[in-house]
Parts: sequence; structure tokens; C-alpha cells
Amino acid sequence: MKSIFRSFLAIPLHILIAAFATNSFGQNVSTDIRLNQIGFYPKAQKLAVVVGEKHLAFEIKAVGSGKSVLKGQLSEPRTSQHSGKISRLADFTKITKPGKYVVEVPGLGKSYPFEIKEKVHREVAGAALKGFYYQRVSIDIPEKFAGKWARPAGHPDNKVLIHASAVSEGRAENAVINSPKGWYDAGDYNKYIVNSGITMGTLLSLYEDFPAYFEDFNVDIPESNNGVPDLLDEVIYNLRWMLTMQDPSDGGVYHKLTNPRFDGMIMPDAAKNPRYVVQKNTIATLDFVAVTAQAGRILKGFENKFPGLADSCVTAAVKGWEWAKKNPTIFYNQDELNKKFDPDIVTGAYGDRSAADEWVWAAAEMYALTRKADYLNGIALETDKPMPLPTWSQVRALGYYTLIRFSDELKLASNIADPLKASVVKFADDLLVDLPKQPYHTVMGKNAKDYAWGSSSVAANQGIALIYAYSIKKNQAYMQAALGNLDYLLGRNATGFCFLTGFGSKRVMHPHHRLSIADEIADPIPGLLSGGPNPGQQDKCTTYTSKFADESFTDDDCSYASNEIAINWNAPMVYLAAAIENLLR
Repeated sequence: MKSIFRSFLAIPLHILIAAFATNSFGQNVSTDIRLNQIGFYPKAQKLAVVVGEKHLAFEIKAVGSGKSVLKGQLSEPRTSQHSGKISRLADFTKITKPGKYVVEVPGLGKSYPFEIKEKVHREVAGAALKGFYYQRVSIDIPEKFAGKWARPAGHPDNKVLIHASAVSEGRAENAVINSPKGWYDAGDYNKYIVNSGITMGTLLSLYEDFPAYFEDFNVDIPESNNGVPDLLDEVIYNLRWMLTMQDPSDGGVYHKLTNPRFDGMIMPDAAKNPRYVVQKNTIATLDFVAVTAQAGRILKGFENKFPGLADSCVTAAVKGWEWAKKNPTIFYNQDELNKKFDPDIVTGAYGDRSAADEWVWAAAEMYALTRKADYLNGIALETDKPMPLPTWSQVRALGYYTLIRFSDELKLASNIADPLKASVVKFADDLLVDLPKQPYHTVMGKNAKDYAWGSSSVAANQGIALIYAYSIKKNQAYMQAALGNLDYLLGRNATGFCFLTGFGSKRVMHPHHRLSIADEIADPIPGLLSGGPNPGQQDKCTTYTSKFADESFTDDDCSYASNEIAINWNAPMVYLAAAIENLLR
């Protein structure tokens, strides 16, 4: 059992020092003061939220000396549309001197400590990226790079079976293929092309948007200092797996590589169940096309480091596009497949009944790769409709982002480029409506629908959209709102949790994550973004303490509905933190 003593020892020393720097701090901490528990940039906005309406004043004190550096009045009260609770804002933006501080509210107590300094989110961005390293499949994770989270390789995936639904010329049922590497998808040990799609697209877009920033962005993985940005090294580890998921006979792509059922709460090297690749389909193939086209485009600049890899990606993308054109309506329906084929597959379905958005994304990436506008022929960009936030089942915005990124280079016609930019800006403007009324002064949570499964990724993806709007309009309001959503993820929210494992004073300790559960280490693997509040509570955990949308979270490993991790949630966290670091440094 993970003891309280071991959990205490796992708290980083700098947090303990800050916590006990004054005699009264430990006794007076108030969880009703919500703020980014990591800190703030000297010249950026700095806000805390005080829950309750009777408190009117606040004070900022230096940790250590206890010296008061600012006294102020809390804002007018705001009422939560979800819980009806009252909150007020403490604005201490005028403090710019680097140091460690707390917010103190007379009669209530002190906040968790925070820092004001340059590059305040550099460690957050680095840890979120390194979170992918801990998810690697088929390889030892040694102590040199993983510390106490070292583990033996699991799932070599060198004897993967062709499922009956995936039979094709030259690949009979139960034929064996080699499909190693990649990342574990989430809290489970399977690998899914659809979810890898949006994950890879987000990370590759981050590189294309800020390439210079990643030249010295070292996160201590085995490939560090090899002359390739660590971001790309990590992405390539998953890319090499994805390339094995294309059927060489025709170019179609398998939906997933999976056990028939989820593994138990065991370490990867103890998992011995047979693994299968399952049905080729249109959605998976188009996601694969988009990723390999984007990767091929980027890796052309690293031909000396990865000879032939860019060409392999381009060839795979073209073959996949051709297969999808011939097979535009093959969709993955797990229940129907299980009626026809054995063994039944009951792991994550990632089923999707429309490929319209995948066509947009794949076409945009192929156009940006080849400069052939023909790829956009017949593709409905649908800029007359509201832009949907990216999710694994809705990737249209990824296509928008790519076309906007390369609009000048591609000499994209104004009748295409202008509506794309307007769509992104309109999305961002809608987020900003009524921001001054929101209980946590974040665009996240304005609508109860934000609190879906994986709501933390909603906050992160909203932040990305705001950053794209900022890149178009240079309006600081977009940048401040994006930073506000990062503040949300790091503690300024209705739960008071910092949702990134390994960070914050009130941190997630028990995510639904097999590696973190089975390793018998008190601390979970660091750098993983917890799913966040989800009023659906589909896991039926009994430890939820609230049904309010913004509070519906429990730090319990039984809670796969609110406290699982997933690669498609971590990717926008990496993007948001790294982009803000780049733009505000």
C-alpha cells in the first residue's frame, strides 16, 4: 500500500521549503484561495480566486520574510453558473519582482505558494512532453532517464496477429506481423491510430509553429543531444509504429493494435495476452495520411539524421490517400464487427460515423506537403459553420491551422484564407464573451458542455485556438485568455487541483493509469494531464464529492471518467505551455 509517509517524502523539496517558510503557513493554508500553483510571469496578468462572498481584502506576502508587498481589494462578487457559489478575484498583476509569494486573505488564510519569474512554465512544458517518454511501448525505460519510474520493456509487439476483420491479400487471419514502438494510448496498454492522429498532429503543429524554440528544449530522453529537437525525437518514436499499421498490399490503415480485452492493473512486462491489428477503415487511414504528410514535410529538414524517413512518410501518405479515395465510407463499428468476427474486441472503440473533418485535415496536410491545390478539390472546408474544437473525432480545425500557417507560402487564395482566419477569430471571440463575469475568470467552463470526458484537454485546446487567433490579430486579449486557461489547468479552478501530475501543492496523486497504479510507487508518473471534471461520472466511483459540472472530479484511480490520462490530452497541454513560454519569454 502507498503509505502517507511515502507520499509525504515524494513532495519536492522546494514545495516543502515554501510550505514551512513561515511558522504559520502550514496551519493557515486555505483551499478556498485558487490560483496557478506554479506561478506567473513578471509582466503578465496575475489572478487568484477567493471562494466565498464575505471576504473583501487580500494581501500578497513574500515567502520566508512574511513581508507584505501588496494590499488590495477583492473584486465584485461573481456567481458560478454551475454551483451558484460566490467568488471574488484578487488581481496582483502589478507585482513584477521575481520571488516566492502567497496570497493572504484576512480571516480566511493563505494560498499555496507560487513563484514570479521568467520561464515560469518551462518545467511544466518539459514534463508534459516527457510524459510521452514514460508511455513508450516495446522498450526498457531505464533509471538514467526515468529515475524511480524505471521499468522493463513491455509489449514487444513483434508477433501481432491479423484479426479476422483485417484479413487482406497476403495477410490471412492470425498471420503474424511486426508492429513495435509507439505510445500506450491512455491508462490502458493499447495503441490506437485515431487517437495517435490528433496527438501527433498537435505536437507536429507545435514544432511547425515554433521551430526555433525547440532547438534547445531538452527533456532528458535517450535521444537528447542527437542534433534533433527532443519534441521530434519523441514524435518519431510513435511515427515509426504508425508506419507499421499500413497494409503494404493496398495502403489502407488498421484501426488499432490491441488486446481483445483490457489488461489488468499490472505492469507492461507482466502482460502476455495476444495482440491484434483490427479492421482497416477510412477514418484511421485519413488520420494516418495527415500525420505522415505533416511528418514527411518536417523530416525533409532532417534527412541526414533519418535517411529515407521523410520519403517513406510521403510514400505512405500518398498510398493512404489513394486507398481512402477508393474506400470513402468504411467506418469502424466495434459492436457490428463483434457480431461477425472472433475474438470479440472490447477495448477503446474510437468509432466515428463521419469522415468529413478527416478529409479536411488530410487534404490540408497533403496540399501543404505537395503544393498541389488539387487535394482541396471536392473538400468542404465549411468555414460558414462554427469551427469545432479539436477532439479525436473532430479534427477539422487541425486542417484550418495548417492552411493558415502556410497561407502565405502556399499563396492561398484570399477567398479561402480569409474565411479560415475569420473562423478561428470568431471562435476565439465567442470564447471571450462574458469573460469578466466568469467565476474563475477563464473562458474554460463558461459552458457546462466544456466539462466533457477529458475536460482538461478542452481547456488546453481552447488555449491553442486563442493562440492562433492571437497570431492572426495580435490582440493581447487572446493571449491573456490562453494564459488564463493554463492557470485553470494548474490550479485556478473549482476543484483547486493542479491537473498535471508531479506539479502543484494540491496535486493529482491517483490517476487511472496502469503504470502509476501497478508500480507501487507513491507518486504517479509525472507530466501527465488528468482528464478533469466530468459530471457524467460514467465510472460509478463512489468518491466524488460533487455533481456540479465544474467540481465533478475525484483524485481516485477508480475514476477513469475524471482522472484518467490520455496522449490526446497531454499533447495540447504541451502545446499550450510551450507556446506561452515561447510567446511570453
